[in-house]
Amino acid sequence: MESSSEDVTTAPAVRDAPAPAVATPPTSLSPSRAGDFMQCPLLYRFRVIDRLPEKPSPAATKGTLVHAVLERLFDAPAAERTAPRAKSLIPGQWDRLRESRPELTELFADDPEGERLAGWLTEAEGLVERWFSLEDPTRLEPAERELFVETELDSGLRLRGIIDRVDVAPTGEVRIVDYKTGKAPRPEYAEGALFQMKFYALVVWRLKQVVPRRLQLVYLGSGDVLTYDPVLADLERVERKLLALWEAIRQATETGDWRPRPTKLCGWCDHREHCPEFGGTPPPYPLPVRSAGAGADGPPPARAPESGTGPQGRMGPD
Repeated sequence: MESSSEDVTTAPAVRDAPAPAVATPPTSLSPSRAGDFMQCPLLYRFRVIDRLPEKPSPAATKGTLVHAVLERLFDAPAAERTAPRAKSLIPGQWDRLRESRPELTELFADDPEGERLAGWLTEAEGLVERWFSLEDPTRLEPAERELFVETELDSGLRLRGIIDRVDVAPTGEVRIVDYKTGKAPRPEYAEGALFQMKFYALVVWRLKQVVPRRLQLVYLGSGDVLTYDPVLADLERVERKLLALWEAIRQATETGDWRPRPTKLCGWCDHREHCPEFGGTPPPYPLPVRSAGAGADGPPPARAPESGTGPQGRMGPD
């Protein structure tokens, strides 16, 4: 969902409380956290193990706001799902968002005249309006909106996430839809953008024994729609990839060996002051570290599988 930089990375909400005194090893995997580890294992550690706070981002918050508006629009009768009505929902949804996440007031703390806020809300209106050129909500009756899904694989790995919208045809065919407030990725990054959707398709297949007929990414930032029709072999490949990823996460958790993986996305990272690549020092590792095993040097360090997500690879929620 949005996930949502704009659709580059979804950061956890800022936490006022310090990290727990005793951290617990991760027990499940979501698209966003899988994306974190593939992007940079140390980023995964900072977010999941250390739970370091992150500042709210105007772009990500705008994505959250737009998602909320598109979800609420379907509360209205089909004939009333118009662009003016959708845009009229923005102020109320922004108020609700600030009530649930008071830290968002920081975003415009230095904007006493409200000029930046007004421009930001206008941008959100533009994204909402563009959606009507891509889909016709008067002809849609979603089976689910903001659907939390969770399943456990035979290996014991739990997969979880939130799907923006699920459409079910009268014939029973399932379409999974995700809204993106950024621009569509370049062709070389399309596979990475679809990873999140295939993750959701895998969970739906495991839960319902139904392979979704279509996966659809709606890019409001550029006005593009990316679709993919998965087959069972796609989902089996994703499952194998996730199992390998989880094994790498397990090894890193046990050994405390979380390697940074520098990319151009580092410029958007909130944790550079703690990153060795930028002269920082990570906080003390809050979990027990496994001693060396059979080999003199212990188990090999975990390496993140190549994600192929590129700069548009935003993942979903925790």
